[in-house]
Amino acid sequence: MMAFRLRMSGQRCAPACLLAVVIQFLVCNRAFAAPADAAPDPNAACASCHRAIYERYRRTPMANASGPAADRLTSVDGFTPADFVHQASGIHYRVYEDAGRVFLSYDRDASTPGGALHGQQQLLYFLGSGRRGRTYLFEQQGYWFELPINWYAKKGIWDMTPNYLSARQMPLTLPVDVSCLRCHASSLQPSLPDARNHFAAQPFLAGGITCTACHGEASAHIAAKGHAPILNPASFEPIRRDSVCLNCHLEGKVIVVRQGKSLGAFKPGDSIFDYALFFVRAQESGSGGRATSQWEALQQSACKRASGDKLTCTTCHDPHSSPAPEERVQFYRKSCLGCHSQPTYATQHHPEQQDCSSCHMPRSSTTDIAHEQVTDHRIQLPAVAVAAAPRSDALVALHEAKVSDRDMGLAYAQLATHGDEQAARRAYKLLLSAEQAEPGETDHELHTELGFLEQLMGQTAAAQTEYQAALKADSFDAVAEGNLALIDARNHDLPSALRLWQSAFAHDPTQLAAGENLAEVECGLGQREAALATLDRVLLFSPDDQRARLLQSAIRSGVKPCAAH
Repeated sequence: MMAFRLRMSGQRCAPACLLAVVIQFLVCNRAFAAPADAAPDPNAACASCHRAIYERYRRTPMANASGPAADRLTSVDGFTPADFVHQASGIHYRVYEDAGRVFLSYDRDASTPGGALHGQQQLLYFLGSGRRGRTYLFEQQGYWFELPINWYAKKGIWDMTPNYLSARQMPLTLPVDVSCLRCHASSLQPSLPDARNHFAAQPFLAGGITCTACHGEASAHIAAKGHAPILNPASFEPIRRDSVCLNCHLEGKVIVVRQGKSLGAFKPGDSIFDYALFFVRAQESGSGGRATSQWEALQQSACKRASGDKLTCTTCHDPHSSPAPEERVQFYRKSCLGCHSQPTYATQHHPEQQDCSSCHMPRSSTTDIAHEQVTDHRIQLPAVAVAAAPRSDALVALHEAKVSDRDMGLAYAQLATHGDEQAARRAYKLLLSAEQAEPGETDHELHTELGFLEQLMGQTAAAQTEYQAALKADSFDAVAEGNLALIDARNHDLPSALRLWQSAFAHDPTQLAAGENLAEVECGLGQREAALATLDRVLLFSPDDQRARLLQSAIRSGVKPCAAH
């Protein structure tokens, strides 16, 4: 007999002989719609009274952050086709236009280590204005995914999406959900309850960030021809004013969405911190290299500490326009001189260098987006050498005086999924405390994470109880289903394992391990055709999945006979 194999972040547990199957451990990773025709400009209704602002804003990256893929074919900035070979995987990627539609194709020769690969996907929407980069979205059976390749504008190249630069397999199951789309599109639609990237139709109704994203629902204001009130973020109390920007320009090392909340439900006038907590490493310097963490760095600046709430994003940035490249230096210099207003400052403080940011806000490479740089918002004195802070693995929450054990535990649990053993120990202690403080079976995230940690520690009975509690709170929790199935399989309860893996993979096809495990068990129970059908679905969503391809080949050739044991 072969052994179950438990996989998590590259670490492998000792095998336990049970069945002639190879089982994978699921890690927490949590409709059909035709491409939309060119929709009416959702901001056009504002133009009759705000024409100048409208004309400026329509040229900004925010206004052009997403839309139907075919729109790029006729847009001013144009369509950038892709045609490159990714060396690590040997895959030849192309993004091309055909009869007014946009497609991805991928090919690999049979002589390469990964074997032959060929296919294509129609691309329905673009994501990204093109100022930093752009990618595309596609749909498979109502599930929405991001393309595994990106256009990187600064270097003018196509390459793999962040975190997959060295991938040896094609990652074609990168789910797109509301938490991602909220910063690129408007009029978001709720996902279906079974999976975060499963939608009844298209996931959003308006491309780009519309006027209502910052000013709120405008129908009454428009109907009254401007005589009914509309929200002005400048009038909000500071944290609610800042939250309009922080909704998309605050990243953190770890984000924990508050129980019962969704970031997609944020609306102008709310505090973003009522929806989620944002954690960073203690003693972290600047933005930690993250592309959208400027606010974190700004909190460390002497300018912000001295100015307090008076210094906000719009002190330096115009939310309705972006300066042209030839205007940028003087545009931002004017912002600096608005505070540094001493009569002789502009003429005596390095008059030979008009670009304040080149010395005080230099750019550096990002750690979460390849081929990209971020401006340092700490606004430092360049001559002052700042000693590197001692590294700390502790997490702290931004803008929070007190954090519950539940939320802090979930933050550390996210780090634990990447193999951080110290974080796993902290998470377990905190989540156990949270569970004891509020007993019940209503918090599926807490129960799933506790079960996950207990399963890692070999406490399978306790993990089983937690997963069962999680599924009472949310019957669509595919991670709880998949990992509970693993425990049942090890306990020789194959009917239960089969049912759970069937449910997990049916609801969430990004859970590839659940599909592969299901096929292994189906084959082991003599259900050859069912196993092949399951593997067909795995390969529909992830055609380069090597384990599924090998298993499919072995079953079809008879090398792996499917017979009940």
